[in-house]
Amino acid sequence: MRALRVSEDIVPVSQFKTEAAEWLRRCAATGQAVVITQNGKPAGVLVSPLVFDELTERKRFVAAVEEGLKDAEAGRLTDHASVVARIRKRYRQRRSR
Repeated sequence: MRALRVSEDIVPVSQFKTEAAEWLRRCAATGQAVVITQNGKPAGVLVSPLVFDELTERKRFVAAVEEGLKDAEAGRLTDHASVVARIRKRYRQRRSR
């Protein structure tokens, strides 16, 4: 996503209402976010479904990394050899059934 251009990517809500279909088409075609203002202040941001998915996926990834770092700081870790041993044990148990 390119940097926001004030002259192109900010629209008052009244203008957005009358040109909604065009703004939606433009947003989907370019992937560029549009800031919608109300009384001269930002009131919302329009993004394409693809950009929304990318943002939410990134947020989930960052949250998972932060959770992993907290686990590491708290000492909630399992060494590689222990994990491999547990996997092998489960594999042997399933094969013996």
